[in-house]
Amino acid sequence: NQLYYGDNLDILKRYIKDESVDLIYLDPPFNSNASYNVLFSQKDGAQSSAQIQAFEDTWQWDENAVRTYQLTVEQGGPIANALRAFRLLLGDSNMMAYLAMMAPRLVELHRVLQPKGSLYLHCDSTASHYLKLLLDQIFSPEFYQNEIIWKRTSSHSDSKKYPKITDTILFYSKSYNYIWNKQYTDYDESYIESHYRHFDEKGRRFQYGDLVKPKGSKGYYYTLLDCDPPPNGWRMPQETAKKWLEEGLIGIAPRGTRPRYIRYLDEMPGVLISNLWTDIPPVNSQAKTAMGYPTQKPEALLERIISTSSNEDDIVLDPFCGCGTAIAAAQKLNRRWIGIDITHLAIGLIKRRMADQFGDELNYEVYGEPTTIEGAQQLADMDKFQFEWWALGLVGARPADPKKGADRGIDGRLYFHDDDSGKTKQVIISVK
Repeated sequence: NQLYYGDNLDILKRYIKDESVDLIYLDPPFNSNASYNVLFSQKDGAQSSAQIQAFEDTWQWDENAVRTYQLTVEQGGPIANALRAFRLLLGDSNMMAYLAMMAPRLVELHRVLQPKGSLYLHCDSTASHYLKLLLDQIFSPEFYQNEIIWKRTSSHSDSKKYPKITDTILFYSKSYNYIWNKQYTDYDESYIESHYRHFDEKGRRFQYGDLVKPKGSKGYYYTLLDCDPPPNGWRMPQETAKKWLEEGLIGIAPRGTRPRYIRYLDEMPGVLISNLWTDIPPVNSQAKTAMGYPTQKPEALLERIISTSSNEDDIVLDPFCGCGTAIAAAQKLNRRWIGIDITHLAIGLIKRRMADQFGDELNYEVYGEPTTIEGAQQLADMDKFQFEWWALGLVGARPADPKKGADRGIDGRLYFHDDDSGKTKQVIISVK
């Protein structure tokens, strides 16, 4: 259980060993609400490099993106060919910067993944097709498993186009022998009413299932409940039929003429989950788990992914961990975890979240935070906003406004209640 502050490319290279992680989930920041004119506009490449900050999920074609692109291409191989093709198609645009920054990170993630492991990349339709081409080059198309569509919100009004209400999750495995635990969801009430219409003497719902061998194949021929075998025979051998009869699992429907299998509703696992996920709502802004983080995903979404593609005590990695939904879900499901984020704001939110959900007795290591006056001074000199967010995290405060800009001297707030009036009070904080 490790939480890292820093650039995930550097952290992955320096600290994460080859084939040491069982499951990777990543939701890389991307400004999908920006207009295509912004995302695909040409840049001169000479802009000063700006660190990617939380809540400013944009990638810019600047000197840093140019260097990253050149280093990746110079290493050669399929991923270099893909980036060169993208450059030809996209030019020096912000979209090209995004792909140039993602490519080496995806290469590192493939390196640290166990042979039995899987990767889930969360994105939207703005960049999903480009990311899939990158992943095909790194993982190979044969290990592409699914495109999962998550309905993240209800329909809303967009001008002159269909409303965007879904996200895409690209699912790749590293080999054919990957961890896979089938997941089920409950039946709809309408399905239960139409398919499980019968009740036994104890009030248990059941349906009658077919025992006849399908056409084109030969089954078993014997008399069952005084009924001759059908033309293709029964599905099961006579020994199995005898066992099911003793267990009361074979009967003839009230208006039927042929033995049928009795299938009880409470013994069925439910509906096998497909690649269309419409049953997990987004995080409600009033929910207890809401962190005020714009891209926060519901824990149920991560729990489904982690339950499907890992086992207890496996290691789950989130290299863009934001407010920590993936690592909180991993902890809840008894997995080990590694989280990486480039902002102290995210690290502070995660520490508070883990304490709220699991108590102060939860043990994990945090790397990259200042532990001395000299370290704090270095952080302040490097980036005053990172220093500000780190300092606020020390006292459990939240930033007053996570966006850069004029804050009128108020950097953070602490809310509290100290009487029976029900009135919420606050401490305002300024970091110097």
